[in-house]
Amino acid sequence: MVDSLTQFLDALPSDQHAVDYGTTRLTAGDLAQASRRVAAGLRQLGLQPGDRIALWLPNIPAWLECFFACARLGAIAVSVNTRFRSHEVEDILGRAGCRALVLWPGFKAIDFRGILDAVPASALAALEHVIVYTETPDEAPFTLPGKTITPYAAVRAAAEDRAEPAPATARCVIFTTSGTTKAPKFVCHAQAGVVRHARDVAVGFGLAVPGSRVLQALPLCGVFGFTQALGALAGAAPMRMLSLFDATEAARVMHDEHVTHANGGDDMLDRLLAARPEAHPFPALKFFGYAKFNPALDDLVTRAEARGVTACGLYGMSEVHALYALQPRELPAEERAKGGGELISPDAAVRICDPDTGRELPAGEHGEIELKGPSLLLEYFGDAEATRAAFRDGWFRTGDLGYLEGPRRFCYVTRIGDVLRLGGFLTSPQEIEAVLETHPAVQGAQVVGGTLGHEPVAVAFVVAESGQDLDEGALRDWCKARLAGYKVPRRFVRIDAFPTTPSANGTKIQRAKLRAMAAELLATA
Repeated sequence: MVDSLTQFLDALPSDQHAVDYGTTRLTAGDLAQASRRVAAGLRQLGLQPGDRIALWLPNIPAWLECFFACARLGAIAVSVNTRFRSHEVEDILGRAGCRALVLWPGFKAIDFRGILDAVPASALAALEHVIVYTETPDEAPFTLPGKTITPYAAVRAAAEDRAEPAPATARCVIFTTSGTTKAPKFVCHAQAGVVRHARDVAVGFGLAVPGSRVLQALPLCGVFGFTQALGALAGAAPMRMLSLFDATEAARVMHDEHVTHANGGDDMLDRLLAARPEAHPFPALKFFGYAKFNPALDDLVTRAEARGVTACGLYGMSEVHALYALQPRELPAEERAKGGGELISPDAAVRICDPDTGRELPAGEHGEIELKGPSLLLEYFGDAEATRAAFRDGWFRTGDLGYLEGPRRFCYVTRIGDVLRLGGFLTSPQEIEAVLETHPAVQGAQVVGGTLGHEPVAVAFVVAESGQDLDEGALRDWCKARLAGYKVPRRFVRIDAFPTTPSANGTKIQRAKLRAMAAELLATA
């Protein structure tokens, strides 16, 4: 079945319990009606199919309403993390050419106006409309010079949209991802792939089993939380939505409200377990699907099992959606602790290839994970060359190292490149380096990962401009003003020159040596 997102939402039973947010209870019918109204309100603002509309929102029902409204209209929802700051917002709004931005200025005391004021006008040239969400009448009014400000309530109050909705082939969402370039790639998906994967996840994760209930604390702005939410809708599993993850509150909700399904990073599960002292803190939980981000938590599956929680490694990425593979629940703990897993979609496929030659490798041999399936990205938006380079013979090249354990099961080992996992997010070191190199006292920067205690962190090695002093506090403040907090390096180390080695392709920086230096530095911190 090939459906558009509008067909998907409209086909759900109107009385299906969909979302609990605070004291608000929404059905699938409520979401469908709200999306029709928001779509009409967007049309009245002059927004059209193909326009990019940035959603700079936390986990709130309005995120889903706007997403489905964009899909009905044929516009592309551009996900923006509320933790992003001026450098990231400038890049996303500018390169995507967003015509509209939806934000909640009163959320978590974030200075949204100050962040936007620090964005050059050129990056906001395409932006015409700022749609302002509020939850209380006393929230301060929001302004942005040269832009039309419209309350979200006014957009949502429009008469229901009755125009022909966009087809299943239409682009619907862009997620930013990191890689080996300074600027994140824009992963763009078509509606049909989103719908199909949501239905596969509902079956593969057991969300369609009556009585299922999902903790929706993962951010909707990321593919992890987005995929879980769409799967919950497809499976008729009500979502208990939290605007942000707080371990104490999330653990209380999981216990008191009988949550049966939750997914997240290994650090998230670790914090949930720490938040409840009981021997068996989450008796209704069937399993916790977790992504391996933190190497210091290798014993997590065993510790969780001792407290009645079955943790299962999983796999996903923006290009193929999250929840793409899951380690089977019946496997022993040492097997469930692996990343990767069994493919969720019956039409998905995996192979392992030599990253240089493309030769397909047998089970057990390490190589690049390559994937096929209905959930693959449509394109890297605005980058045809990157899109072509990402595929080999119709297979998507993940850039991940792994090996096969069976025809439909694989193990993820690590990234082939140097991408970091910080704060649960895939982060490009080149992006952090680019920000540091805009500092007038910095000639060059190299950022590598390390572990401080149990936390993955970044360490920046910097070379100063001739005659310049480098102050660690000033560099930290420079990064804090331009990057999400989790991307800010934990240490800034002045170095006279980067260690290098000659090769056939030119002189290369010895990042392995920098990682060793960072590990030694952090060990004595």
